[in-house]
Amino acid sequence: MTLEAHKKNAPADPLRSHQSSPTILRTPNLAEGDPEAKRREIAAYFTNTFDVYTRLFDCLDGDEGFYQKSIPLRHPLIFYLGHTATFFVNKLVLAKLLPARIDPRMESVFAVGVDEMSWDDLNDAHYNWPAVSEVMAYRAKVRAAVLELIESLPLALPINWENPWWPIVMGIEHERIHLETSSVLIRQHDLSKVRPQPDWAPVIETGEAPENELITVPSGTVKIGKSYDDAYYGWDNEYGEHRADVEEFKASQYLVSNQEFLEFVEAGGYELDTFWSDEGRAWRQFADAKHPTFWSWHNGWHLRLMTEEVEMPWDWPVEVNYHEAKAFCEWKREHTGLLIRLPTEDEWYRLCSVAGVEEVDDRPAHANLHLDHGASPCPVTRFRHGQWFDVVGNAWQWVETPTYPFDGFKVHPLYDDFTTPTFDGQHNLIKGGSWISCGNEARLSARYAFRRHFFQHAGFRYIASDADAVQPNSYYESDRLLTEYAEFHFGDRWFGVDNFPKAIADIALDAMVGKACGKALDLGCACGRSSFELARQFDEVEGVDFSANFIRLGVEMAEQGMVRYALAEEGELVSYHTRTLRELGLEDSVSKVSFHQGDACNLKPQLSGYDLVLAANLIDRLYRPRRFLDSIHERINDGGLLVIASPYTWLEEHTPKEEWIGGFKKDGENYTTLDGLKDHLSSHFRLVSAPRKVPFVIRETQHKFQHTLSEVTIWERLTR
Repeated sequence: MTLEAHKKNAPADPLRSHQSSPTILRTPNLAEGDPEAKRREIAAYFTNTFDVYTRLFDCLDGDEGFYQKSIPLRHPLIFYLGHTATFFVNKLVLAKLLPARIDPRMESVFAVGVDEMSWDDLNDAHYNWPAVSEVMAYRAKVRAAVLELIESLPLALPINWENPWWPIVMGIEHERIHLETSSVLIRQHDLSKVRPQPDWAPVIETGEAPENELITVPSGTVKIGKSYDDAYYGWDNEYGEHRADVEEFKASQYLVSNQEFLEFVEAGGYELDTFWSDEGRAWRQFADAKHPTFWSWHNGWHLRLMTEEVEMPWDWPVEVNYHEAKAFCEWKREHTGLLIRLPTEDEWYRLCSVAGVEEVDDRPAHANLHLDHGASPCPVTRFRHGQWFDVVGNAWQWVETPTYPFDGFKVHPLYDDFTTPTFDGQHNLIKGGSWISCGNEARLSARYAFRRHFFQHAGFRYIASDADAVQPNSYYESDRLLTEYAEFHFGDRWFGVDNFPKAIADIALDAMVGKACGKALDLGCACGRSSFELARQFDEVEGVDFSANFIRLGVEMAEQGMVRYALAEEGELVSYHTRTLRELGLEDSVSKVSFHQGDACNLKPQLSGYDLVLAANLIDRLYRPRRFLDSIHERINDGGLLVIASPYTWLEEHTPKEEWIGGFKKDGENYTTLDGLKDHLSSHFRLVSAPRKVPFVIRETQHKFQHTLSEVTIWERLTR
């Protein structure tokens, strides 16, 4: 049986050969081979990924589709067209592999704002999106620049975290993630804004759905986690060690099909609160969900694919969010009397082992992965793995496990916010990959997690088990640098030295006496203490920092009113601390503070109109401090203040020497940072008072502290 398409602008012949799907190269082995052959392989991997991703946007029917949001909580697709190219540039500049930005405007507009985080700025009024043609031209420039780098950069194997080639592969794998997530947004788009493309033809095979049954998976031990010398690229959450003993359980032979899920729908599953968690019920009521989001009723059930609707293929896997999958399991438990639930991540790995699932190689996958078999799901009976089907591929599989760090986890310095923002207990893992999952996504070690209300090309299989689903501790606030900064911002007073973020905010507030206190910018805000302090007097305070991890602590304090962290005491010994806004007397500041990730040398245009800009311990860590100083006047109101504090610790690892503001000989004479500040700022500011030195202490362990003096200067914006 074949599927019939239902779309007004679909081709007359809806039967498409899946042979026209794009060819997707496999993720390369980064440890073995001839270096020059590996250079050519990575070049081909890059162009294959970059070009296939560009072609995905051919599925939009005209430019209008780029600017209309598919769903309210995500950017329009024009953002994702530009974002992956910007990611290459931002990471390669950060790694000092590109000498300069290609287009600072593009690299600001398309930098961040991908996940549905509470601090993402998705206000339409804040974005003046470039034209599609401009973004395509920008992508072409980035493509050429990355290829030139691949052709010229010295290459020595293996390519590991410390190798300069790592950010190149990182950019490629990042774009492969967005190949999938953008395909979901196209699928969620208004049908009139998309059009079928031969390159993205769906599978046309369908038939009678099978009866599902439970098959025993014997008990055993799983050992997962990649070593840091693994030959294949991985994201930070894949590394480390995890071991677990898994009790015997029974796993459904097939993924839950549309037919099997229909029983839940027709039994009133979407109307009965008893099957839904509190969080799931709140989502269901908010979304007014009555059936899976990709289903629709037109004198019969139909399924929305990426660019068209078809009559319901009942033997394909149902695609739902976690809440729907969990509610089905609760219904199935009541219906069968068995202890039905979703598997954990450990149980999924145990199933993979028993089923004999192997990694994808260069042959067409024996699974609906990598676009090898078409641009859609296929029947759940097509790919057998041991006694089961679709243990990997066809649709991602929701599991009960929120993402968490393995023992030995650490972040990569070039992408410190890939995983850590999701260690909140609210992002559940999906396993196994879908029909479009490729590269790292298609490897067994892949660990991707999404919010539970999120839609991906994801379904589920269920298990029956007497064991409870073990929930790991996903709380993670033990990163050494983060805990030191948490203590620096919210912790104790050391050696009689006042808390520096509070002290610097107090200096700024004292200087603002008699001036308008509408809006303030805390630039380089780190964990946000100064932002909260400034909000005692300002109507609105925006905290901006380059590090998403620092921002996350500020957001956590704002949302939960507290932060918890473990401080190093001695060796492996730590002490545990909780700090609250109530204790600090800052509860009333929360409603006036917002946090954003941003680059002080390339700020978004909407960050302007400030009565105060505070830049504390920032300028000597910027890669382009001259640009910052020469442009900051544009963001400050007449008569407003710029407060700069810095220990003037100029280091080439942070700032190229030609960018230093001072601390060198000029014309044979000492040229201080204060001299440089006067030269850069005097055209638009006047120095309000003599500089003053403010001490601060950073605690590293109970026996080791840093004591530093930061020089504070206050500058008043001259009338235009």
